[in-house]
Amino acid sequence: QVQLVESGGGSVQAGGSLRLSCVASGGMFRLDAFGWYRQAPGKQYELVAVITYDDMATYADFARGRFTISRDNDKNTVYLQMNDLKEEDTSLYYCAGRYGGEWYAGARFDYWGRGTQVTVSS
Repeated sequence: QVQLVESGGGSVQAGGSLRLSCVASGGMFRLDAFGWYRQAPGKQYELVAVITYDDMATYADFARGRFTISRDNDKNTVYLQMNDLKEEDTSLYYCAGRYGGEWYAGARFDYWGRGTQVTVSS
């Protein structure tokens, strides 16, 4: 069973940066696709970014240009570098994995982490 553990969240002022990490264990990391989602209180989950097994990245409109998703197959780790953070980025950020390595719009993820909180203040 694959497990994901996120870290790197915290409190930051608007305009600041954070780098989230997601460490995977128990699976074939290099063969899977990974994504970051977020959920703010009272709001639905929204996709932030996805990276496929061959490093193709896709971003939500709000993330493009500010956030960067990357992966290190040697460390079984997925990263989300977040720059120029805004108050509206305040959310619980989740890492998710998808077997098979590919991703398309609407595709579901197979396993999830528990999340890491990001709080952005003005």
